Amino acid sequence: MRVYVPLTLPALAEAHEAGELGPAPLRAYAVTPELREWYVSDDIEELEYAALNRAAVASLRLLSADPAAPRTRVVVAVDVEDKAAAADPGSDEAALGRVALAAPVRLAVAAAVHLDADDAREDVTAAAAAVDAAEGGDGAARYVVDAAEDHELLWFGVQEIPGLLK
Repeated sequence: MRVYVPLTLPALAEAHEAGELGPAPLRAYAVTPELREWYVSDDIEELEYAALNRAAVASLRLLSADPAAPRTRVVVAVDVEDKAAAADPGSDEAALGRVALAAPVRLAVAAAVHLDADDAREDVTAAAAAVDAAEGGDGAARYVVDAAEDHELLWFGVQEIPGLLK
């Protein structure tokens, strides 16, 4: 199962130094039955993209909680055994696709690192400030968050992490 772990750049630096994503339980996003029902698609690529986007919104929440972090969404894609990811239920929209990993994951086995290009920084900064209000039902704030979601996350190999942290 592919899971998408939301981070910030400082958290990615910590993971790189430690050699693993953790500590457990580690929150991630994946194609869950609830996400399939919500997204209403059988196309696995579309569903994986939806899970990646759910993790990108979770990265915005992390940025909102850490004003010192550079305004860049970070998501690490990792393949884990199905039994390693347990549903992390919740009644709000933020819980769609959310799973918990019971153990840390070695960063070396990650499939990819996704993060924003520099041209997304202004929209991501605004979205990080608006994400809580957007999830509370504020339509204007939702528009701000959607503007950040219009920026595609870039794909990088794990071996490129040191360059991403400069």
